[in-house]
Amino acid sequence: MIKSMTAYAKAEMTDEKLTVAVEIRTLNSRYLDYFIRVPHGYNIMEDKIKECVSQKISRGRIEIRLHVTDASEESMAFDVNLQKAGAYYEALNTLKNSFAVDGGISLNLLAGVQGVITASDVTVDVDRNWALIERCLNQALVDLNTMRAVEGDYLKKDFHARLDFVEGAIETIRSDSADLLTFYQKRLLDRVKSLCEGIAEVDQARIAQEAALLADRSDISEEIVRASSHVIQFRNIMESEDASGRKLNFLLQEFNREFNTMGSKVGHAGVAHLIVDVKSELERLREQVQNIE
Repeated sequence: MIKSMTAYAKAEMTDEKLTVAVEIRTLNSRYLDYFIRVPHGYNIMEDKIKECVSQKISRGRIEIRLHVTDASEESMAFDVNLQKAGAYYEALNTLKNSFAVDGGISLNLLAGVQGVITASDVTVDVDRNWALIERCLNQALVDLNTMRAVEGDYLKKDFHARLDFVEGAIETIRSDSADLLTFYQKRLLDRVKSLCEGIAEVDQARIAQEAALLADRSDISEEIVRASSHVIQFRNIMESEDASGRKLNFLLQEFNREFNTMGSKVGHAGVAHLIVDVKSELERLREQVQNIE
């Protein structure tokens, strides 16, 4: 199956007073790389998050941001530093008496002093919260894979169009290279005649022998068969349920190897130009395959 490596998804769920939001962004990468950002106290969940992701994604850079809002009473505890508040109160009284200032010292004034009231370091109940986080994460992954599959379908259509061109070119090359013996015979004969210019008689048997040797060295039938097989394999891999990016990338290397060999063997200008066009199309395929999981 063709899936793009670039996508984005977000899911949010609430259970009683616990709200969880998961954002996932995937980018191109040769391997499965993670960037995970979680709230304070949730670092222990990173391995569980990676396990969930690896079951649904096999390649790419995965950026995950987890947001957790706990509105329960247990998560809203505060500590009061009475010693600091008392010292500050005494200091205010000293100022008040020294400068004969009227009025009382308000609670707002004391509570606003930094360090007098601080949030308690509440222990996160990871096991209790994980059930909701896992559901939210899985929903985000489902949405992400849906988007990746849609993008993959667009790439798949483009791949088929380019493969149609390559397939047509292979048939043209097969047809144009079928009469290489006649082509080399005529080319050799024309060259020899132009050199001899009637001075010496042309040895037709020798011309035929040399043309046969050239045609044999230029035989690309094996390369044509393998290239045709690669087209079939490429289409089959695209229909497979497995991740196909690495396989398609390797297959394109084999494609290039076959057409490079054809180009070095064939001296037929028309065939050589068509091979250049095919290699250009294969390069476009290679660039697109880099986006495939």
